[in-house]
Order: sequence, then C-alpha cells, then structure tokens
Amino acid sequence: MVRNAKLAREGDCVSNDELFQAAVKAAGMAYSKYSGFSVGAALLTDDGKLFTGCNIENASYSLTNCAERTSIFKAVSEGYVKFVAIAIAGSIDKDFSKPCYPCGACLQVMSEFCGNDLKIVLSDGVYKLSDFLPKRFSEESMK
Repeated sequence: MVRNAKLAREGDCVSNDELFQAAVKAAGMAYSKYSGFSVGAALLTDDGKLFTGCNIENASYSLTNCAERTSIFKAVSEGYVKFVAIAIAGSIDKDFSKPCYPCGACLQVMSEFCGNDLKIVLSDGVYKLSDFLPKRFSEESMK
C-alpha cells in the first residue's frame, strides 16, 4: 500500500484527500434506492482532468452500474483513456470512514485502461491496481 502520495494535475497538486472528497461528493448523486448503499468515484486522467461517477441501481440488479465504471465510461466517452488514480467512497449511512473496495468487474475495466501502478484511493489508504488484481486478463492474454 502506498501512503501520502500526491497526484499531479495541471501544474497543481491534488492530494489523496481532495480526490477522496470528490468521490464522497459524487456518492451524494448515487441512485441507490434499492440497496441504500451510495458509492462515488473520482477518476484522474494523466493530463489532470477529473471525472466523477456514482452507482446507478436498477430494480433488475444485474443492470446496476458501479461508480467506478460510471466515471471510467464518462471519461472514455469524452476521449480520455489514460488514468493515473481513482478514489472510491461508499456508505449506507454517510459515514465514509470504512473502505469501499472495488468489485471484480470494476477492477477488470480499470485494467483495460490502466497499468498496475494505477493509484486506488480509499478511506484507509492508497493502493495500486496490482494490489487488488495481481494477475489480470488483458490484451496480452489474447495473443
């Protein structure tokens, strides 16, 4: 686990806490009327652009989309495909002090666009994608 890292953004620095707070704010937009568990994500591109996302539930649970994928899909739909960090915050009661770990589907989507060094900022620290997905299926796996 990496701690106290700073992330560059257009000449400024975005602290891990600032990125995490952007994820908390995004969680406020969650459509989580079935589970009550709100999740937000804040995704930082390699050139400093920030994309946020929230979980969007559906009565047919399999059609639900996670906050992480929402933020990534928003970024990709606007032409961004290189990311350096993502913060994730989730809570059922607005207490974001417990970590909200990314699910396997989100980790696989992250692996499509990010290297093993992608920073994943959670309430309990900063990790790398490789901490959660040490052996990933990628383009190289199909060769």
